[in-house]
Amino acid sequence: MEFLRNNKLLAAAGGLIGIAVVAWLAFGFFGIQAAFIDETVDQADPFAVTAPGAGDTGDGGEADSNPSAEATDDATAAPADDENAADRSGGPASEATTPFVETSGSFIGLDHPAVGEATIISDGEQRFLRFEDFETDNGPDLFVYLVADATAQGERGLFDDDFVNLGRLAGNVGDQNYEVDVDLDLDRYNTVVIWCDRFDAAFGAADLA
Repeated sequence: MEFLRNNKLLAAAGGLIGIAVVAWLAFGFFGIQAAFIDETVDQADPFAVTAPGAGDTGDGGEADSNPSAEATDDATAAPADDENAADRSGGPASEATTPFVETSGSFIGLDHPAVGEATIISDGEQRFLRFEDFETDNGPDLFVYLVADATAQGERGLFDDDFVNLGRLAGNVGDQNYEVDVDLDLDRYNTVVIWCDRFDAAFGAADLA
């Protein structure tokens, strides 16, 4: 009887260990829970500028009730023939740089569904890869790559040969931004890939043109 009791205890302990190992594989390594949980983000355009509203004094107070008098005073104070005048801070007047689109493309699904637009925008000093209306499946260890010598529908084995890692995917749903080195050659690194590092899988990709 003692022998049978000991065998039952060993079997129960082995079963608990087996369950623990399976749970670790499922949730710790394979990350199956991520497939049921969306990570949604909504990052603003990095170059978007919100203009102050009409009548906004910038200090929370009300606007001047007699703006025409203020305009007259300013006109009197500033010489009419002062061309290329310095700004109020005493430095030279600066020209705003208008952001522009360098290249863009649409996501296609590969090992998982993927949709949305990928756009690289720049103001000459900074450059960002922006996703809009983006959505793919969630998963473990998802990263954003800019890949060289590959196309979205081409050989997937090239996706992790020559690439620039822009960081972890911020969310599997929503608009998001990733900074890109302004010196990076976009003629070479011209394919965006959502890459699962744990399983060497491409969730989706977009060719930039």
